[in-house]
Amino acid sequence: MNQEAYDRLVSCGVRPSMQRLAIMDYLLKHHTHPTVEEVYQGISKEIQTLSRTTVYNTLRLFSEHNAAQMITIDEHRVCYDGDIHPHVHFFCRNCGHVYDLMDEEIPAMAQPKNVGGHMVDDIQLYYKGICHECSTHKS
Repeated sequence: MNQEAYDRLVSCGVRPSMQRLAIMDYLLKHHTHPTVEEVYQGISKEIQTLSRTTVYNTLRLFSEHNAAQMITIDEHRVCYDGDIHPHVHFFCRNCGHVYDLMDEEIPAMAQPKNVGGHMVDDIQLYYKGICHECSTHKS
């Protein structure tokens, strides 16, 4: 058992189960911002009773409890990040990869903030464009 996965679930108020631990462990070990399908493919061989629905519901649960970030790129692509620290993401329109931009500044928010009469309690910032790898190969 991955102790970090167990500790994350417990600290976020999510009851650990075999499937939840495996999914959280996958997120913590794979910094690729996987989709539901990628998580399912990554662990379904070791947990043969696992279904895509379970992975989907578990990742949503993690997101609701701040155990993982749900990144909605567009209506066709939702991915998940085990790194819950505030950071910027970059989506490459060419290859579809999502990258962490740890050095990019993101507005800090220690508590909910009133913006135009709206109570903002979460900030997600991501850029879209062509990644360095793809732009290098296009030249």
